[in-house]
Amino acid sequence: MAGRINDDDVKAVRDAVPIDAVVAEYLQLRPGGGGNLKGLCPFHDEKSPSFHVSPSKGLFHCFGCQEGGDTLAFVMKMEHLSFSEAVERLAAQAGITLRYEQGGYTPGRQAGERTRLLEAHRAAARFYAERLASPEAEIGRVFLHERGFDQAAAEHFGVGYAPAGWDHLTRYLRGAGFSDKELLLAGLAQDGRRGPIDRFRGRLMWPIRDITGEVVGFGARRLREDDNGPKYLNTPETPIYRKSQVLYGIDLAKRDIANNNTAVVVEGYTDVMACHLAGVTTAIATCGTAFGGEHVKILRRLLMDSSASHRAGEVVFTFDGDAAGQKAALRAFEDDQKFAAYTFIAVSPGGMDPCDLRVAQGDEAVRELVEARAPLYEFAVRSLVNRHNLETAEGRSAALEHAAPLVAQIKDPAIRHEYAVRLAGLVGIPDERFVLRRVAQLAPWSRQRGERNGSLPRDGGARGAAHAPPSAVAPPFGGPSGGPALNLRNPAHLGERELLKLALQFPELVSPAFDAYGEDEFTAPPYAMVRRLIMEAGGVASADSSYLGRVSEAAPDDAVRVLVNELAVEPLQVGRKRQREMDSYAGSRLVQVRLAAVNRRVQQLESDARRAEAQSGNTTAADVRQELWTLNQYARALRERGVAALYAV
Repeated sequence: MAGRINDDDVKAVRDAVPIDAVVAEYLQLRPGGGGNLKGLCPFHDEKSPSFHVSPSKGLFHCFGCQEGGDTLAFVMKMEHLSFSEAVERLAAQAGITLRYEQGGYTPGRQAGERTRLLEAHRAAARFYAERLASPEAEIGRVFLHERGFDQAAAEHFGVGYAPAGWDHLTRYLRGAGFSDKELLLAGLAQDGRRGPIDRFRGRLMWPIRDITGEVVGFGARRLREDDNGPKYLNTPETPIYRKSQVLYGIDLAKRDIANNNTAVVVEGYTDVMACHLAGVTTAIATCGTAFGGEHVKILRRLLMDSSASHRAGEVVFTFDGDAAGQKAALRAFEDDQKFAAYTFIAVSPGGMDPCDLRVAQGDEAVRELVEARAPLYEFAVRSLVNRHNLETAEGRSAALEHAAPLVAQIKDPAIRHEYAVRLAGLVGIPDERFVLRRVAQLAPWSRQRGERNGSLPRDGGARGAAHAPPSAVAPPFGGPSGGPALNLRNPAHLGERELLKLALQFPELVSPAFDAYGEDEFTAPPYAMVRRLIMEAGGVASADSSYLGRVSEAAPDDAVRVLVNELAVEPLQVGRKRQREMDSYAGSRLVQVRLAAVNRRVQQLESDARRAEAQSGNTTAADVRQELWTLNQYARALRERGVAALYAV
């Protein structure tokens, strides 16, 4: 069996792949102060961004769920990889050849399960794409041509063809070194009477990629009338494919979604292709399942969809105008409650989907469809009202009772009021105040239910510590296991925290003075622990590229390691300053912590001196008074000369 990866190669991988570039594959990042970046955490559902990335340190930390670490830790957590799998994945990106100790390099044996399944899918995607040019695939090429897709479009989206035989792909992948067990686990093959056979046969194939561009599954379209299977057949649930967590086209659309603050949700693979080719490059689709909560989380991270955001995003759903499309739109309205972004619906006049519309009327018609979007609220309310006979009093009453709860769910009070008035007109009730009262009665209940389901208030109202900036939240020491909370309203604790952040993030600004500070100068036990770890790592004077790693490795447990990571990422209170201002700030924090420690010692000695003088014959009082005089002189020097007094001792 192949051995462990060479330590120098692991370090080379860490240094070669910037953490912000890796994280940006999964979520949108914006400046967070102090040279850091921030975004919505991918590890828990949150309303305001508390996930911080420090490109200069190669670290990330979430102040909400306390997840943190370096680039490798991020990839491991996001993709559920082992350490070696994460190293191999990033090494492949960086073009680094890894060396393995205790046995050398054996690719097929070293790779973990996920890595092997991804490799199998890459090979399958190449196989299918190559077969699209075969004589047998003529029916598939005709299908694409009739829908306005040429060879270049097929290549851009990786469209391929699965041969109609029983085991063409299976035999190909066996020849590439994959086992039957791996092919079955990947969902590329299924059990037959005489062993594994191809899962997809005689179909047009779309590779389904995750947000990083890795092929994790396939969507297969039926082409022949003698194919008794479903119209679309997708990869089953596998260790690398969860249909509720994948959006087709997200790898191509993610950057434009983040840049344009807009996402367009369509219903099928060909609709995604049509939109992208028509210039609507923010289009994505679900893969054989309804748009749901996990899909919402993916888009929210890309849209920076935060209740505190100053730039509200837009999510545009395209549905057919038929009953099924209306039903899908109403489901989408339920998901609207989980967005801070505003949601819209785009339905073409003829009820055509984007692919058919592009064939019939061209690229411009697709762009106009999206631009002519209407608020999802309006479509949903009208759909419910139109189900009732408004010619009768009973019908109007039923329509009101059916639609009022929907209006009550609208988060923005001003928009909710406007739609309540509009509902009165749609239903035909002349007394608007009656409708407004009915909606108002339902609104508190609807909002409470929505918040339990993860709704986001559009009024930007921050409630509790979850919305406070990281520096204002008392960070726990001990993480999930609990422990003494640090009170950052205590100026001493805040000053100590800032000094430790400087020692970890900018050690050159506090060197060498910081190394002379004792643990007892940090009144918060967690901070005293971090001071000890820095000393065990060689102090700030020894800071180099491995400095933070040494501090983290010296931590006695994961709880302390989380705190170290947090301090290494959290922005300083001053934000980004010029070098001269940073020097001054570092000096002021050094003086603040030292002066506080001196004052505490002075208070203690004053008490000792009074007790000694009260005891007749006590000879220590004079010595205590002498130490007091020396300390008071030192405190005066610190107040008057600042950081210069530190170096005069």
